[in-house]
Amino acid sequence: MVTQEQRKRQLAREKFLRQQQRRTAARRKARMRNSVIASVLGVVVIGSVALYTTGVLKNDDKANASSATTPSATPTSKAPDPCEKPAAGSVKKLSWKKEPAVTIDTSAKYTMKLATTCGDMDIALKTAAAPHTVNSFDFLASKGYFDHTKCHRLTTNGIYVLQCGDPTGSGSGGPGYTIPDENLKDKSLKGGVYPAGTVAMANTGQKHTGGSQFFLVYQDSQLPPSYTPFGTISASGMKVLKKIAAAGESTGQGDGAPNATVVINKATVTKS
Repeated sequence: MVTQEQRKRQLAREKFLRQQQRRTAARRKARMRNSVIASVLGVVVIGSVALYTTGVLKNDDKANASSATTPSATPTSKAPDPCEKPAAGSVKKLSWKKEPAVTIDTSAKYTMKLATTCGDMDIALKTAAAPHTVNSFDFLASKGYFDHTKCHRLTTNGIYVLQCGDPTGSGSGGPGYTIPDENLKDKSLKGGVYPAGTVAMANTGQKHTGGSQFFLVYQDSQLPPSYTPFGTISASGMKVLKKIAAAGESTGQGDGAPNATVVINKATVTKS
């Protein structure tokens, strides 16, 4: 017999899938429209590759809020903002045509530090298991790509993640290139669950469509193994992440912008 909790999770996953399908269709229409405009004007427009998770995700999609309600939607009361004002500075508008060459030392250990308005989060990166992903983050961080960007999505129902990495803050931004899926058979992914503390790539729901958007799991979340797990959050970082989650999201439906002012003031990848 399916329990009420299992039914809620099933409805939540179905909601994320519907969101992904709608957004994928919308992006396809937008690309077709832009193609027509470009042909008329005689201009070739190179757009950024749209990314999305819970997103995050494929069952999300990386991850933006939907206005539709479902039986499983649980209102989230707005808590006081636990975070500080963002550091001075603005988001850089950067884009590249292709994935950077892999230059990291795959036998070495790398750590990513997200210095955010809500506190610092240190992430141990899975270099050997996800070399393309780690290399991409090393490259993007060195260019200041993530600096001053907002974490645009928080899910608090069915899937429990904070999604970041989109300079546009819309859930559709990316670096202009995609990277291959990696490490989808990671031993930490048991029973279709991404455990709390996991950092993984968001994508469009299709294979090898990850870019710069990623999600941080603050509570065990049931998802198909389609999102590259490439890091693990430290204990102190988890405290920061849970503080953000405790403040809730803006729609009251379990999927929207976080109430906390989550801005990555600086992202740094360090080799140790």
